Amino acid sequence: MIDRILLFPYTLTLALRNAWYRNGRHSVRADVPTICVGNLTAGGTGKTPLTERILRILLDSDEWAYRNLAVLSRGYRRKSRGFQIVPRDGTARLYGDEPLQMAQKFPSVTVAVDKDRVEGCSLLTRPEGPAADVIILDDAYQYRRLKADLDIVLTDYSRPVHKDKLLPFGRLRDLPARLADADMIVVSKCPTYLDEWEKGRWAAALGISGYSTSSCQGRSRTGKTQVLLFSTLAYSPLEPVFPEGDARYVYAQRAILCTGIANDRPLRSYLSDTHKVVKAFHFPDHHRYTNGDIRSINGASRSWPTALVVTTEKDARRILDVKKVPSGLKERLFQIPVETTFLTETEDAAFTATLLSALRKKQ
Repeated sequence: MIDRILLFPYTLTLALRNAWYRNGRHSVRADVPTICVGNLTAGGTGKTPLTERILRILLDSDEWAYRNLAVLSRGYRRKSRGFQIVPRDGTARLYGDEPLQMAQKFPSVTVAVDKDRVEGCSLLTRPEGPAADVIILDDAYQYRRLKADLDIVLTDYSRPVHKDKLLPFGRLRDLPARLADADMIVVSKCPTYLDEWEKGRWAAALGISGYSTSSCQGRSRTGKTQVLLFSTLAYSPLEPVFPEGDARYVYAQRAILCTGIANDRPLRSYLSDTHKVVKAFHFPDHHRYTNGDIRSINGASRSWPTALVVTTEKDARRILDVKKVPSGLKERLFQIPVETTFLTETEDAAFTATLLSALRKKQ
């Protein structure tokens, strides 16, 4: 009860803000199709893997493979200012870990950062610039000045929006009622199987009526047709962070885990299936690694000289910013790529169809 009283000014402010933007008169649209991948919580829902999945779908499609694709992010905790195109040889310190990761994994895609998303879209679509034909907006659901042509909102299976609270008592940064404005809701980080009953229970809890698992659709509280999908994370084979990486360590029986993400439990669980995790370093989300952190990790690796050291792709981008990484740690430090996969082929097809349909409507 006390949290509701203390949060009342914040709740009222968000409600008034949402009412101000809901009619659409105070928002603008970009000149090209835009897809927003966002959430209502402070990180940890899997936006980056889903954004990468969208890029793979577009790059594999006949309609978009030869067009100019772009990703626009805020570039959380970056040191650079204003609009920046992220170079493949850039640093996480200057551009942010997630934008740098995408720029390096998708060399044919323009990745840019700009706190002002309206300005960013304008600069990305200039004929003398990247001349983007489509822009994916990373984490822009709370940026109401810009209205996307397709709004995708993620909610973590282990921390559902309808059971969470606003910051600082929970992790919500927007009201749960905002789910009704989304075109698509993706429940992320699910178990690999959910039956129809549980999916229906989720739909009801999220305010979606008439949900059908065959069409993956229902209606929001405002009467809007919404797509509801369920996804999980699929881990790929380990990759060396440094060129000096020794592939023999992949077969080690022990592992040291090092993460700076919102929730590393799924990764720890996955890694425990094949390795005994003897030490885990868990830093805050988007943690900027220091020489002291590297010394601590290296100290643990010396205590277990045959252990593999595992980190995430995002953490690897930030570790590469540290100048003094011991050669012994470079040899055994590996990153584990992760991808978003949907629980059924029906959901996979619905995601692709909804995505491509929204882009065709804007053309």
